[in-house]
Amino acid sequence: MLLWAAVGPVVGYSANWQLVINTGTTIATFLMLFVLQNSQNRDTKAVNVKLDELLRALKGARTALAAAGDMSDEALEQLEQGFRALADTPQAESKVVSDNVTSESAPIVPGISKEAAI
Repeated sequence: MLLWAAVGPVVGYSANWQLVINTGTTIATFLMLFVLQNSQNRDTKAVNVKLDELLRALKGARTALAAAGDMSDEALEQLEQGFRALADTPQAESKVVSDNVTSESAPIVPGISKEAAI
């Protein structure tokens, strides 16, 4: 910014000067975008690894959900709908459903087979 303010009057704010400044600004913006995106991707991976570890450490947790990042969009949509349905059930029914779901042979979410979710 200081360079722009200092050099502008010297070159008379010519069209070429503006083109160079705009090009430089655009390149810097794209570089910052890539750095931020890379940082965000690394952060997301770290959070996923931590959540996977928590799932594996909790007794009775549905560890099949640790692979949710590798599921298709359709399978994720079905999981989301299943969890919304669980959220709408009364607490007593929810406990029965969650007790049934934690067994190895039970589906992850009612109405979705374990194989479809994996």
